[in-house]
Amino acid sequence: MQPGMKIKVSEKLFGTDGIRAKAGQFPLDAVTVFRIGASLADQFAERLGRKPSFVIGRDTRESGQSILAAFYSGATSRGAKCESAGIITTPGVAFIAGRYEFDAGVVISASHNPFADNGIKIFSPCGRKMDDETERRIEEDIFSGSYIAGTEEEITHPAGDRTKRREEFQNAYRDHLKEFFINGYDLSGVKIVLDCANGAASAYAPGLLRDLGADVIAINDEPNGRNINKDCGSLHLEDLRQKVVETSANIGIAFDGDADRALFVDEKGEVVDGDGTLWILANYLVSKGKLSNRKVVATVMSNIGLEIALGNIGVGLIRANVGDKYVLESLLETDSELGGEQSGHIIVPENGLVGDGMMTMLFVLKAMREAARTLSAMAAEFVSFPQVLVNVDVSRKTPFDEVDAIACEKALLEEELTGKGRLLLRYSGTENLARVMIEGQDEDVISHQATRLAQVIAAELGGSIR
Repeated sequence: MQPGMKIKVSEKLFGTDGIRAKAGQFPLDAVTVFRIGASLADQFAERLGRKPSFVIGRDTRESGQSILAAFYSGATSRGAKCESAGIITTPGVAFIAGRYEFDAGVVISASHNPFADNGIKIFSPCGRKMDDETERRIEEDIFSGSYIAGTEEEITHPAGDRTKRREEFQNAYRDHLKEFFINGYDLSGVKIVLDCANGAASAYAPGLLRDLGADVIAINDEPNGRNINKDCGSLHLEDLRQKVVETSANIGIAFDGDADRALFVDEKGEVVDGDGTLWILANYLVSKGKLSNRKVVATVMSNIGLEIALGNIGVGLIRANVGDKYVLESLLETDSELGGEQSGHIIVPENGLVGDGMMTMLFVLKAMREAARTLSAMAAEFVSFPQVLVNVDVSRKTPFDEVDAIACEKALLEEELTGKGRLLLRYSGTENLARVMIEGQDEDVISHQATRLAQVIAAELGGSIR
């Protein structure tokens, strides 16, 4: 953006999960990242009345180091104190920000996206994502061309002593996770297949489980900067399922690139998604005399089968908008003790306000250990209704109700589904995608219905069905 250029209402950097884009391209080019760091430092300095301190961590993408360096250069140019935690999970950065009293934690990651993407997420010391007002002010600074940056070589050059406490930070996070499994519990005799997605969990999860006594078979735990999430991790469970069955393991666990989510595979090779995990943990917490308000927070994407299963044990389901940010808001507003998403983001406010895949892993393993039951047995009473999700690449995100053809087709489908299922139509918060989700009793019927609507969206919004 050129200096003096006026910001347009439609110009945004932040989605529901921070900034995300192709690495090296706006807004993740070195100069813009420098300016984001500078702007964030100024926003915090104004709020705090002093120069702020930030801890920065990243996942295993090859672009992470240069983006971290550019952010560091921008923030320190405005007087902020910055330290790096190196390669670490997103929840690890949030934990360190709170434990070491930084003013914010900054994560360089694109989560489950391919290696060519990257992103910036910012957390307060309590674990909440950055407020909307600060995001808007940073956007204004960027689009107005504020802040003078040096050359790309200058602002991505490794700087000073920013890594001097990296090992201390990483060990503190490991110890934090181990503390969850105290009181005499261990994992001796438990065989676990662990898919680390060649991401941030690779250097943490296998060792953590072995320290707790488990027999660990780790796969996709050798990141090279370009293989993060590539045909592995929480979006690609095929190899994990096969490995669990082949090795007669008790459980399979898969993370995404920054390990803020976890999905599970039972001993039979069947997937237990975030809804199934919420069901298992709700039962566990009820057995411990928790869930005092008898509520679990999920999202509009969560299967109606979860709502039915929870109802059978006297627990209600609160539905929030898609995004762990909105799940957390609902958890805090309703004083609830458990929430999450179908994708495997699970939040237990008592343990932290950020979804943590490794903490979720330990929670499920602890529940299994105490109940002395298999994962399949613990998930058995949750029965998923068929659910179809169709993604449509779109050239623009026009509100659906402003496009007559889409609004008409949507209304027809909702009439067809009355009493037999439900339709959810929304845009992705991080990509130019329209998502069509239909839930019902007959998978063939709902697949046809979802495709019908997707075709209309593609035709009206200049896109194509994925």
